[in-house]
Amino acid sequence: MSRVLYYAAATLDGYIADPDDGIDWLTGYQGTYGGDDAEAMKGSYDEFYEGVGAVVMGSTTYEWVLDHLDQWPYEGKPAWVLSSRDLRQPEGGGEVNVADASVAELYDEMTGAAGDRDLWVIGGGNVASQFADEGLLDEVLVTVVPVVLGGGKPLFDRPVPGGAMQLVGARTWETGMVELRYEIRR
Repeated sequence: MSRVLYYAAATLDGYIADPDDGIDWLTGYQGTYGGDDAEAMKGSYDEFYEGVGAVVMGSTTYEWVLDHLDQWPYEGKPAWVLSSRDLRQPEGGGEVNVADASVAELYDEMTGAAGDRDLWVIGGGNVASQFADEGLLDEVLVTVVPVVLGGGKPLFDRPVPGGAMQLVGARTWETGMVELRYEIRR
């Protein structure tokens, strides 16, 4: 059975994008960490992505991907975009379902498409909050980047029902970033 995972990078003050939806704070980050517990970050995304069977995102994230990447990065993975608007399809293919429905209505379809792999909530904070509100979010994996924006698009749009999450893992990367893995308490 697939799990629903929210996997994202966030600033130290909890933002996944700047106020203009930019992520230069992430793509331009050049930090290092030489502690004994530092792990090489290279390959960690590929390891995560191998376990993903399907993806879901909001329209802002989707349009950012289409506008900033040369090709659709989720080829071969069924994708959902939560939106009430008509949106263009990615050039060169890709299975993208634009849906004006609640996550509760789409849950069985999305997890069914993921099969025995995970459903990745790519972003943004509103989509992650919708899954949490419905009790459908299983884990949060956030890579904390030691940058402070002071404002922007938050990791979550609103409090997660039930309050605290349970830390189940932490990894320190040689870049100075830290990956935190939390289970959602129900």
